[in-house]
Amino acid sequence: MWHTGYNTNDVNLTSMEEDSNDSYVSRLDLFINVSSMNLSESSNESMSGSNLIASVNDSSVELDSSLLGVAVPQAIGTAVALGVIMLGTMIGNVLVILSVFTYKPLRNVQNIFLVSLAAADIAVAVFVMPFNVAYSILGKWVFGLHMCELWLTCDVLSCTASILNLCAIALDRYWAIHDPINYAQKRTLNRVLCMIFSVWVISTLISVPPLIGWNDWPEVFTSDTPCKLTEEKGYVIYSASGSFFIPLVIMTVVYIKIFQTARNRIRVKAKAAANILKKDAKASASSQMPPLKTVSSDVSKIEVASINCNSSSIEMEEKSSTPQESGAKENQDEYPNGPRNGKQEQANKTSTAVLVTVRSYMEQKERICLQKERRAAQVLGIVMGVFVLCWLPFFTMYVILPFCDNCYISDDMINFITWLGYMNSALNPVIYTVFNTDFRRSFQRLLCGKGRRRR
Repeated sequence: MWHTGYNTNDVNLTSMEEDSNDSYVSRLDLFINVSSMNLSESSNESMSGSNLIASVNDSSVELDSSLLGVAVPQAIGTAVALGVIMLGTMIGNVLVILSVFTYKPLRNVQNIFLVSLAAADIAVAVFVMPFNVAYSILGKWVFGLHMCELWLTCDVLSCTASILNLCAIALDRYWAIHDPINYAQKRTLNRVLCMIFSVWVISTLISVPPLIGWNDWPEVFTSDTPCKLTEEKGYVIYSASGSFFIPLVIMTVVYIKIFQTARNRIRVKAKAAANILKKDAKASASSQMPPLKTVSSDVSKIEVASINCNSSSIEMEEKSSTPQESGAKENQDEYPNGPRNGKQEQANKTSTAVLVTVRSYMEQKERICLQKERRAAQVLGIVMGVFVLCWLPFFTMYVILPFCDNCYISDDMINFITWLGYMNSALNPVIYTVFNTDFRRSFQRLLCGKGRRRR
């Protein structure tokens, strides 16, 4: 039994060893499995962390894009383009004001109108355009109700003042050419300032009514509420008439009359000069030589009939000086009692030479005046063409939309038409100064430092 017992004991020892080996292997497998699970979990956590970071980055990009009402490239392009217009408007109109106050040839009463026009256009560039740029890029109004009302009021006020200043300039030019002698006495600083004051008062009366209740603005204003001009029909008719359509009619009639008056005055004086030349030509062709005193007298008449055309102000002035005056008078003094028989032929030649010279001078003068007449017509056409092109689309849209429930215009088209109107403020300093030599010289002096000595 002992052996059996031994055998039993031996078997028991062997089984115990096998059990211990199995337990060790099991624990080793468990450790490997746990380790692999930990590695797997840490790997998964690492991947999820990377995904989380990527997700955060993506969401931040999406968040940045969500702040804009348009795509990022479009926002950048819009900001650059509108920023250039805004900056150009400010620089151009500031140069106009500095030119009038610092350049002596431009320090006259009528140019105060240009200062008022430039001030209105600067107000458009400073108080209106920047908020419109932000509104266009963000796609919504984020400045609150009160800023919306103030911005819209400044918009109407400054744009209306700009248009009414154009109308005042047209009236001033018409009075200056229609009745130059009397209006030269009436065109005082006080009169001009009163006209400018009237322009700004009328602009205020047109822009303020929505602030005191003449509007259809919502009572509750959120970031999604559009900030736009009131569509109250009565106010639309009132403001559109006072801001654009009435000034448009006045400017059209006035500029037509300015052109007609300038053309008629030029042609009347040119015709008077031609009649004098014809009379002297007939006299020179006759058998008797015209006395030089008569020739000198006719030359004086031609001198009075000569024309000084100024296309920049579209005004004409009479001059009484010609290059031939001294020669004619010398001949008159030389033969006070008429030419003697011995000098008949020489006097005839002198008289004929004077007439030919005067005739060629007057023909050249007439050609120059006709050229300036055409240029003045071009200037008037550009003034009216730019004004109508810039503002007619906006005011047409402004009047039609409140009365047409089925009409729809995209936001991009509305922005384009609105900025087309703002462009008039950028073009005004170009139109009203580029055709004036003094303004060009002043701009060169201010920008390039040329001509500083001329004050």
